[in-house]
Amino acid sequence: MATTSIKSTYSLDVESVRTLEALARRWNISKSEVLRRAIKTAAAEDAAREEGPLGALDRLQTVVRERSVDLAAWEHNVAAERRAQRRDTTAGGR
Repeated sequence: MATTSIKSTYSLDVESVRTLEALARRWNISKSEVLRRAIKTAAAEDAAREEGPLGALDRLQTVVRERSVDLAAWEHNVAAERRAQRRDTTAGGR
């Protein structure tokens, strides 16, 4: 089955070209195949990051920035809620 290919032109710095050529020689594949593999790997890593704990942290930080959340007030409120919960748990359990 034939694979559709699109010819494209990109400008790379000298070091990137040398690295690309070295990988192609080492892996015994074309430079195009090295680029395809690199793109697939980068996309998979990015998707994993989006879905994992770092992705959750990124989304949380984005929301905090977008909503201008007052983190000091939030921290104060959370601490107060935890103290109240501990008091309720301690008083009710004994």
